[in-house]
Amino acid sequence: MRNPFKTPFAAVFTNEVLLNTKRVAPYAMMLLFSANAILWWGWGPAVGRGWATNCDFYIHRNLVGFSFILGLPIFNAVIMGDPVVRDLRLDVHPLLFSKPIGRGPYLLGKFFGSFFVLVCCQSAFAITLFLLQWVPFSGMVTLPVNVVTYVKHFFFVVVVSHLVLATFYFAVGTLSRNAKIVYGLAACFYPVYIAYLLTTKSLPWMVGVFTDPLGLASHQGPDFWRTNGDVVNQYVVSYSLAAYANRATMIVVSAVILFVIYLRFSATTRTKTSGEVTVLRLSSATEKIPYTSDNGLSGGFLNSANEATLAHDRVTIPKVSSTRGPAATLANTFAALGVEFRLLRAERSLIVIAPLAIVLSIFDLAFFRVVPEIGYSVTYASGTAKALLLFLVGMIVFYTGEAMHRDREVKIEPVVWSTPAPNSVLLLSKFFTTLVLALSLLAAVGLTAIAIQLVRGHTPVDFSAYLLVYGVVLVPGIIFVTALVVALNILLRNKYVAYVAAIGASAGLFYLYSTGHNHWLYNPLLYQLWTYPDLTSQTILVSRLYCLALAAALLALAHLFHERTR
Repeated sequence: MRNPFKTPFAAVFTNEVLLNTKRVAPYAMMLLFSANAILWWGWGPAVGRGWATNCDFYIHRNLVGFSFILGLPIFNAVIMGDPVVRDLRLDVHPLLFSKPIGRGPYLLGKFFGSFFVLVCCQSAFAITLFLLQWVPFSGMVTLPVNVVTYVKHFFFVVVVSHLVLATFYFAVGTLSRNAKIVYGLAACFYPVYIAYLLTTKSLPWMVGVFTDPLGLASHQGPDFWRTNGDVVNQYVVSYSLAAYANRATMIVVSAVILFVIYLRFSATTRTKTSGEVTVLRLSSATEKIPYTSDNGLSGGFLNSANEATLAHDRVTIPKVSSTRGPAATLANTFAALGVEFRLLRAERSLIVIAPLAIVLSIFDLAFFRVVPEIGYSVTYASGTAKALLLFLVGMIVFYTGEAMHRDREVKIEPVVWSTPAPNSVLLLSKFFTTLVLALSLLAAVGLTAIAIQLVRGHTPVDFSAYLLVYGVVLVPGIIFVTALVVALNILLRNKYVAYVAAIGASAGLFYLYSTGHNHWLYNPLLYQLWTYPDLTSQTILVSRLYCLALAAALLALAHLFHERTR
């Protein structure tokens, strides 16, 4: 009988796991997940409402929140987006396929090896909650220690949900051979999923349960926020037949996607062929070249050996400009910005993200009934600002990380750092590129909202409302988030660790904001902290100046640690 641990699949699986153990991202994810488990355990609503932290309902509630807020979507994409792309990028695939390994064992080993690492990272959250059953906490209610509940809900809510999403990311990365497209689609996850929830909200509950890829609607219990704690602690979460059918369907869909990958995958690299051929003609050292003397008379012939001397006598010395001073720094900054914009224009993910961001930001206003608060323009401006905020944060995190590490990944960082330009030029060019991208998307959403307002007849259009909402709420927030992500990438020196830190910090802060801890000192984006009449108040204006001051301090910190190696 053949040893199952000596098969090609097992070799690829083991190698993928070992490669991930040498990456920083999985360890950062586990640390982040464990820290959030402690935060949700000790400072969540359980203590105040008398809920047992290890009761069936609270375990299910925490795992659902973890799967939606922390586990998705960037962390999944970081692990599952580039297992095959990595081999192609490092040019080791010819060596791998010279071995007796077929497409099936190779792809399945890559997928399940990466997914195993992802599940191990996610299990840090559940394991931490499980271990906290033995930790005493003042005022906390606990039930007898149990194990089955954690395993059941973790598999049902987290593992299966991430299986279908991981398969999708793996398929996109493997077939497109571009991990950036995967990250771009990951940034689109929340707007797309929220639009899906809004679409199915008016449909029967059974339809939403059966079609939900994350299974968040797989269980609907009573309104526990108004229920006695003893009732909550004795409640047992059960899943309907439709929920089990949903989970089975997601597993089947994952298998179908893997089969499509197997059919479409090719081991050869894609190369671009050019129809133009450049012909280079080399003259021999004894070739005779006619020339004319300075007095207009024929000078006979000269060979290529003394041609250089004659050419040298006629060359005009170019004007040399200074590389120091404000004017030179400004010129270098504009030149660097031009390069960054051309590189940004080559990003194929923008073709998907930009239109999707615009559509999802105005989705409710375009297709549902609009009830004006103060005026239609205020409602349109406020609605698009709130819908676009999370999308802008994800886009800034992704594109700033790519810009900050692009030079190193394509191995031209020594060339870039050898240019006679100050560090501020190299840093600010990337900062302003992402900033202009975010502001351009903001302007596009605003213009689209105005157009929809005119089409639907919700006139008159108050342009000052758009300028006030976007200028006071979103623009300072965009500047702050961009500066923060630039500083994180400089300090952490690793793109994936910066992704984990930025998304993890955002998830933790948004969780605090949703529980009422949203003071403007640690809420620079003013999430759920503003209404239109408040935008001209002194408190809001002070908070905006505070936000800009934080951005300036973060850029100064990034510049301080962005010194070139000598």
